This record gives sequence, structure tokens and C-alpha cells, in this order.
Amino acid sequence: MKSVLVLMMPLFLLLAACSSTNVTNSWKDKNIEQASFRKVMVVAMVPESQRNLRQEMENEMVDDLAKRGYNAVSSYAEYGPKAFANMNEKQVLQQLDRNKIDGVITIGLQNKETSENYVPGSVRYEPYAVVYNRFWRTYQTYYNRVYTPGYTQERINYFFETNLYDVNENKLLYSAQSQSFDPSSASQIANEVSKAVVKDMQKKGILAATVAKN
Repeated sequence: MKSVLVLMMPLFLLLAACSSTNVTNSWKDKNIEQASFRKVMVVAMVPESQRNLRQEMENEMVDDLAKRGYNAVSSYAEYGPKAFANMNEKQVLQQLDRNKIDGVITIGLQNKETSENYVPGSVRYEPYAVVYNRFWRTYQTYYNRVYTPGYTQERINYFFETNLYDVNENKLLYSAQSQSFDPSSASQIANEVSKAVVKDMQKKGILAATVAKN
């Protein structure tokens, strides 16, 4: 039994490491090579009622960019929860310029769907032994019928769109759609979306794996 568990351990680890998030489609401006920015601001656009998700999304993306040498900031941390409220485009661009922000990544929650999955009931037979009042009596084996009724599982799936803009050129450089299947927490959504998108950006050559420090 121990040898079987040892052999199956890599499979358990692989399943545990599987992500519930994947990039379904992405696009990059064919005229752009690797993007270069002084500072990148991350803006997560989700309902106010999910402010925790917004902070998690921005912080994860900032961390993933920082690990690759990019100077990145969270819009929530930089400007607060009401960033750019009651401001026009010119005022926003001026504010970004004052803070030397020339790249913006937006992460928008496009849709949130609830689905139901029915798990049918099952019957299993579990052996058990009945011990008589004398230890030398032979054990008699019976089978205990265990019935598990069917039930309905509710799953919540999230769909995001992530865009990368060059502020100076006022131009879209990259766009990706991703989906998260029934994540367990806001932290898991943020972590998986960020890593999936950053990996895709690197694959398409829009971001470097690492940026050399001056």
C-alpha cells in the first residue's frame, strides 16, 4: 500500500497544482515589439461590492510585474477607491503624467455566471465484522448498505478581460480574455488570472521575462 501511495504522489501534486483559470483568447498589436515603460499602473474594474477582489487583483498583478523588474503600482493604493472619479480624460492623463505612469493594465470583470451540476446518488457496500461474546468465535462478515443521496453543486464562473495600454500613444497594445472556473476565493482568482495573463504576455513578447536594472 505504501509503495502505491508513493507512486501516486506525483499525480496528487499535479492535480493540486492545476489552475482553475486559463486564457481563452489574446491579441497583440503586430506593430509592437516588447513594450517598455517607466511605470505601469494596474486598474481592476469590478463592482464596488467586490472591493476586496479589486485590491487582490491589482496587488497580484503588481507583484508579478515587480518580480520581472517592472515598476508597477496599484491604482487603489496610489489613488484610493474613487480613483479618477469626476475627472475627464485630459485630467486623468495629466495626473498619470505627473506620476510618470506611461503604461496602464486594466482588468475588467466581464461576466459572472452561476451554474448547477447534479451529482447522482450512489450505493456502496461496506464490510464490517460482528464480534460475538467469546473472543474465539469466528467473525462473521456482513455488508452494510450505505446510500448517498444525489445533490446539486453550484459553481460560480468568472470571465475577465485584461488590456495593456500605452498612455503616451493612447494605444491598445495587448488584450486577453480569461475565465476562472469556480475559484475558492478572491485571492485564488487574483493569483491565477495575474499569472495566466502575465505568462501569455511574455509568450507573445509584449513583456520581458525580466527587465534589467539600471
